[in-house]
Amino acid sequence: MKTLLNLNLNDQATISHISHPDADMKQRLYDLGFYPGTTVKKTLISPKSDPIAYRLRGTTIALRNSDAQYVEVSNDDN
Repeated sequence: MKTLLNLNLNDQATISHISHPDADMKQRLYDLGFYPGTTVKKTLISPKSDPIAYRLRGTTIALRNSDAQYVEVSNDDN
């Protein structure tokens, strides 16, 4: 299973599944645009490596590693 955390800086992937155990946080991720089929790119890593910024659907969103670990992705063919 590959997650957002496994992406290198500037890597792009497609979200395949969200498996967050907290239903409210899972819904929050959906509300932010993190849902299957969405292309996402890791764009910025904070100095302490948490949070990390991801670009999707025309916006950049910082996501904590504790939440990003539940967003499964598959690599795009670049």
